[in-house]
Amino acid sequence: MLKKFKYPWLKRKGKGILRRYIEKVTGYSRSQVTRLVGRYQESGILKATEYQRHRFPEKYTMAEVGLLAKTDELHGWLSGPATKRILEREYEVYGHAKFEKIRGISVAQIYNLRHSNRYRVKHYIHTKPVISRIGERARPEPQGHPGFIRVDTVHQEMTKGKKELPHQCGR
Repeated sequence: MLKKFKYPWLKRKGKGILRRYIEKVTGYSRSQVTRLVGRYQESGILKATEYQRHRFPEKYTMAEVGLLAKTDELHGWLSGPATKRILEREYEVYGHAKFEKIRGISVAQIYNLRHSNRYRVKHYIHTKPVISRIGERARPEPQGHPGFIRVDTVHQEMTKGKKELPHQCGR
C-alpha cells in the first residue's frame, strides 16, 4: 500500500489517512504501523518478520529415542523406573557407549518421550499371529486312554416335539 500510494510524496493529511487505513485493514496498533512505516522509509523494503516461538532445545537425539524404543520393544514396555534402570545398566555394566547420554534420563522424560511423535516413528508393534483351533474338526486321539467320547450335536432326533441327542456314542 505504501508503494502503491507513493507514501513518501504524500502530504501530511494523505499520510494520516493511509496510516489509519493500514491500521484498520491489518489490525495493527497505531504504534506498530508507525514502526513499520519508519522501517519502510529507511530501507524502502518492508518485510514482515516471522514469529519465532521459543522452544527448548531437544535433549535427546532421534538415535537415542530409537534406543529407548528398541529397549522398550525388547523388554516388553516395562514401567518407567524399570526402563531407566535397564538404560543405566546398558552403559555401566555392559559398557555400550551409545547409552551414555540416555542413561541419565529421568522417569518423567521416559514417559514424555513415549508419547512423542519421535518415539512413535521409531516404535513398531509387531502383530503376533494367534493360533486358534476353534472350529477345527479333528478326531480325538485318546492314545489308549479311556474317557474320550464323541457326541454328534448336529444330527439330533425329534422325539415328541423335543430335540434329543441320538443314543449312539462312538469314536
